[in-house]
Amino acid sequence: MTRYSVDDIRGVVAILPTPALPGSDRWDAADTVDLAETERLTNALVEAGVDVILTNGTFGEGASLTLDEVLAFNDTVVRTVRGRVPVFAGATTLNTRDTIGRARRLAGLGADGLFLGRPMWVALDDTQIVEYHRAVAEALPGLSQVAYDNPSAFKGKISPGVYTQLARIPQIVAAKHMGLGLMGERFVTDLEAVEGRIRLLPIAEDWATTAHRFPDEIVACWSGDVACGPAPVLRLRDAVLTRDWDEATRIQADIAHALGPLFPDGSFEEFSKYNIQIDRAEFEASGYFTPGPVRPPYTSCPESHLEGGREAGRRWADLHRRYGGADSAA
Repeated sequence: MTRYSVDDIRGVVAILPTPALPGSDRWDAADTVDLAETERLTNALVEAGVDVILTNGTFGEGASLTLDEVLAFNDTVVRTVRGRVPVFAGATTLNTRDTIGRARRLAGLGADGLFLGRPMWVALDDTQIVEYHRAVAEALPGLSQVAYDNPSAFKGKISPGVYTQLARIPQIVAAKHMGLGLMGERFVTDLEAVEGRIRLLPIAEDWATTAHRFPDEIVACWSGDVACGPAPVLRLRDAVLTRDWDEATRIQADIAHALGPLFPDGSFEEFSKYNIQIDRAEFEASGYFTPGPVRPPYTSCPESHLEGGREAGRRWADLHRRYGGADSAA
């Protein structure tokens, strides 16, 4: 295996949803992944120019897929990508041993690395977080890791002290972060803690602001909204990496306007309760690919929240066309 380094994480890091077949919202559904749609979406994003792919995060429904579905989905993604960009496959489970077992299966499919959240049934303390990532690195020394720093999903924020220790594990090359917009100066403290050894990834709608302040360190962002059409984020990438800050700020404002309706009454906390359902409504309304239904147990959601997701999807579709993108992955 070729292990990636922090310098290989640059540009747009696309996080994939997991397309579902009709009927996937039933408790007795089996083999729910729409593999044909997975292939279409993956190929469209790679052809458009995204730089890295992550799978099976929150809205990728990593928590509600069976192991067989995870493997089928990632096998399709890896085979579709064909080495054109790195693929970091989501391996998070509720314990270290199952995570390592799943990671080995994903490595066997050809995944280039792991997108790794931490067990969250009981919140891990700082020592346990470091031990968890170190155990996975020891078990799979040839696989790089992107750490998943999501405070709402994993019952807490990764502390600067933990980041300092994670930065000493060579397999950890990046971390999905929230950036300055939601973390404020906490992002700055985390950036200082990693000392350039881990690429902190802000969300796309905060990339211009964060990169303008730290242009040498913040050369990549993450985005799930690329599944609504990648053109706006790719144009933002070009502006950020050429340090055209006026253009980057303008594109970021367009993105923020499109995504405003995602957050019920402007609340990120409320959005986090229904992240999967709201994002699925956004994907469906954008028309870029066919997401299918949400898998149980995350199937119910206030209608007003869903309509916010749909409005964001419609706005994003308009933005994608404005920036020159094709109407759909098909």
